[in-house]
Amino acid sequence: MAAEQSLQGYIQHHLTNAKMCTTDSGIAFNKACSEAGFWTWHVDTLAWSVLLGLVFIWIFKSAANKATTGVPGKLQCFVEMIVEFVDSNVKDTFHGKSKLIAPLALTIFVWVFLMNLMDLIPVDFLPFAAGQIGAATMGMDPHDVYMKVVPTTDLNLTAALALGVFVLIIFYSIRTKGILGFVKELTLHPFSAKNPFVQALLIPVNFVMEFITLVARPISLALRLHGNLFAGELIFIIIAAIGMFQLPLHFIWAVFHILVIVLQAFVFMMLTIVYLSMAASDSH
Repeated sequence: MAAEQSLQGYIQHHLTNAKMCTTDSGIAFNKACSEAGFWTWHVDTLAWSVLLGLVFIWIFKSAANKATTGVPGKLQCFVEMIVEFVDSNVKDTFHGKSKLIAPLALTIFVWVFLMNLMDLIPVDFLPFAAGQIGAATMGMDPHDVYMKVVPTTDLNLTAALALGVFVLIIFYSIRTKGILGFVKELTLHPFSAKNPFVQALLIPVNFVMEFITLVARPISLALRLHGNLFAGELIFIIIAAIGMFQLPLHFIWAVFHILVIVLQAFVFMMLTIVYLSMAASDSH
């Protein structure tokens, strides 16, 4: 029973975010934020996502600064391959006109990929280092120091990404169809009738169906990315908790999980392009 509780505690510790909040006595962290409610910051998710965003900018800026029309270097070739890959998918999928879509798709693909890639770091490495730093600098118990290093395993982050896409969906819908056209799209489809009275009766039904369809898009984006990465991280944690045969099992799962890491970044990018293309289309 003790071993089982220890295993449960180990898994729970690795699945807990480092939290920061404000209380009546000032700024508080982790367990002191248990009653803080909505206004709790997951500082590890914020820090790692911002850091990886800066890494993305630095890599691509370095490649741009060193770009040459002659024989390209390895970094330039790598970046050009990614840019061409994303650009071809945008041209094949997005049928409207916008200078934002290609840079947005590139940012989503690379940034989400980098955040997913953190899943391949051994699960004990960075949390252990954070615990030791907390103990050495602030006298904290290492078990009270939390560190989740895969931002996309945090539903708050994937929901924030999806919310940004949702805002763009609304923006492109209104820009293309106008406010009145957008309202008509939500109320006059999929059921219509020539009789005005019957059409008026169908408006609430149409609105409920179209609104659910509209809201389901960002929700599916957030849950799909979170669910796949959270499940993968959980398996890594369970493998680490086993102890025996940890490295061989970790390697086998990591090789398979690389496909998930790339695929989920690609899927998030492609669905974003598809949803924005549908929003920017003149036809329903």
